[in-house]
Amino acid sequence: MPGTHVSRVRGLYRRILQLHRVLPPDLKSLGDQYVKDEFRRHKTVGSDEAQRFLQEWEVYASVLWEQANEYRQNSTERACFGTSLPEEKLNDFRDEQIGQLQELMRETTKPNRQFSITESTKPKFYMWTRITRRQLENFRTLLE
Repeated sequence: MPGTHVSRVRGLYRRILQLHRVLPPDLKSLGDQYVKDEFRRHKTVGSDEAQRFLQEWEVYASVLWEQANEYRQNSTERACFGTSLPEEKLNDFRDEQIGQLQELMRETTKPNRQFSITESTKPKFYMWTRITRRQLENFRTLLE
C-alpha cells in the first residue's frame, strides 16, 4: 500500500508540472514553486490529510488539463486558467493556509515583482488555499 501511495503522489506531481508548461511563464514559475513547496510540506502528514491533499490536487490537475485543452483549441484567444474558490471551501481552511495566500498575495503585488498579473474579463488563476471572506474579497479586488 505505501508503494502505491508514493507512486500516486509522484505521478500527480509530475502531471501537474507537465500541465504547468502551457501556463504563461510568470504563472508557470509561480505555480511550479507553489506545487513543489506544497508537496514538500505534506510529505509527513497523516493518512486522512494526505487523501484530502491528493484529492484537491487531482481536481486542480483535472481543471487545468481541461483549460489547457480549451486554450489549445482556441489559441487565438487570450489564455485563461484557474477557477473561483467556492466560499464553502473557505470555511474548511486552516490559519496556515491563510498565511500562505497572504504570502502569495504579497509576492504578486510587489512593485518590482517577478510575476505580472494582467486584467482580463475571464476568470483568473487562483491558487486553492484558505482565506477569510474579507481577505478573499481583498485578494479578488487586487486581481481584477
